[in-house]
Amino acid sequence: MFERFTEKAINVVSASQNVAKEAGARTVGPEYLLLALFDEAKGIPLKLFKTYDITRENLLEEIDKYQHFVSTQTSGTLPFDDDYKEILKKALDLAKKSGNPTILYEHLFLSVLSDKKSNSVKILEDLGFDIYKSKTLLEKLVQKKTKRLYHPEIDENREEGNKAQQTDNIFDSEDASRVFERAVSKLSTSNYEILGTEQILSSILEDKDSQLAQIFAQYGVTSENFEEKLAKIQSRQAEYEGRQIIFTPNAFTTMNMAQQTAKELGSSVVLPEHMVLGLLKTKRGIAYEILKELRIPDDDLAHAIIKPIEKQMPETLTILRLAKEEARRLGRNIVGTEMFLLGIVGEATGIGGQVLTELEINIKDARSTVENLIGFGNEYFDKEIVFTERAKRVLETAWKLAKKDNKTKIESAHMLLALTTEPNSLAMKALEQLGVDAVEIKEGVKKFQEAKL
Repeated sequence: MFERFTEKAINVVSASQNVAKEAGARTVGPEYLLLALFDEAKGIPLKLFKTYDITRENLLEEIDKYQHFVSTQTSGTLPFDDDYKEILKKALDLAKKSGNPTILYEHLFLSVLSDKKSNSVKILEDLGFDIYKSKTLLEKLVQKKTKRLYHPEIDENREEGNKAQQTDNIFDSEDASRVFERAVSKLSTSNYEILGTEQILSSILEDKDSQLAQIFAQYGVTSENFEEKLAKIQSRQAEYEGRQIIFTPNAFTTMNMAQQTAKELGSSVVLPEHMVLGLLKTKRGIAYEILKELRIPDDDLAHAIIKPIEKQMPETLTILRLAKEEARRLGRNIVGTEMFLLGIVGEATGIGGQVLTELEINIKDARSTVENLIGFGNEYFDKEIVFTERAKRVLETAWKLAKKDNKTKIESAHMLLALTTEPNSLAMKALEQLGVDAVEIKEGVKKFQEAKL
């Protein structure tokens, strides 16, 4: 069922399970979905709650009138009750009727507002929430997204989204390899056989002379106080959410995110910095729980780690930043291959940009062509910007090309060549309309690279 849900919609469902578990519930009911919708609200939905002066506190008070649970020790994921399942099915139906290929946050909200069986509507009405007006606004918002936000490459996300990522190249760099060796050494002295996030972060902090350890020290995190917190943890339950492998499932997810982060920051190798950023993005596992206990602000720490990387000005980091800016300019939350193309043109100084300049492609013409291909999006769309699966494949190919050239950074030439490996992509369609083909690009890159030697 959830393969059609957007990331934000999945986050709402996951949050409702966590809220129910914290309340000591044995199942997840619609009221907890309502609370999760409030917690995850942004943009227009957030304005709706604010319009009727609804706060989390008074929402909890109303929910408590209908749900009385004694806190119990629960483990694992809580099941949905029958009413909750009906709401999920209704959300699927609403998505189909509105013509959306995916189930959005708004569909879940609409489904809750349309639910007469549970107490959610009664709870909102008791708080002065206008159900009819809110439903009408949400329905219009969903319809606008249907007409204006569909991205030609987004279908691939559902087709490719469940493929397991590989971690074969994570420890290619010397720094990452040393982290891994220290982590395995720590593992061998413990009672565990599977590497978790806590061993990884512990081994990173152990290198006290590294820039990364010094950044952590600025936030009050040292090897000593991390180990002190770790020693108090009696259970590894926070590390397990799936099958056991060489890493705990949460560590596996963190390492995959580290690899993706390395690519997005223009590196062809995974560094300890990428591992920490992966941990901060996944927000899972014992290591992250310890950072929370130490009251470390995620965003501030991530910014402190990224800032030195940005100063190095890797070409691909600039290209991806420009690609996201182009997506925002068009009112979209999706970066496809066409945005990568605009990023390469905009970066201009690398070989990729120089090749396109020589082929008489400028940013004005490139933007106009892309706009004709995909149109403008909806200004109300407030999701985090994501890459299409085709764009991710291009980034993966660029990563491999950089490795093949023995480069520590992914360069614009690698990005441009990677685009040519996706002949049906929007980027290549745009280039075709601009009068350029893959052969010209490959020859142009070859010429510039040879001249650089």
